[in-house]
Amino acid sequence: MTAIFFVPVFMGVAFWIVLIALIVLLVQRTRPTSTASGGPAVQVLEERYARGEITREDFLERLAVLGGRSPAPGGDSQ
Repeated sequence: MTAIFFVPVFMGVAFWIVLIALIVLLVQRTRPTSTASGGPAVQVLEERYARGEITREDFLERLAVLGGRSPAPGGDSQ
């Protein structure tokens, strides 16, 4: 009789494990990629700009390349 008791318990535990795993997978797929949220390359670029190693124009051009878009012609003059 004890074996009959463990089958529904095991099925219930297995159900919750599968459900939690599916939720985790769905959340991971909907998260933005690292380039969209400022990945490591963008952080290094920001650090180099902050230290004065590159000019503003270089920073904007390289940032545009990392973002997958071309820089605006003539640069951004503010």
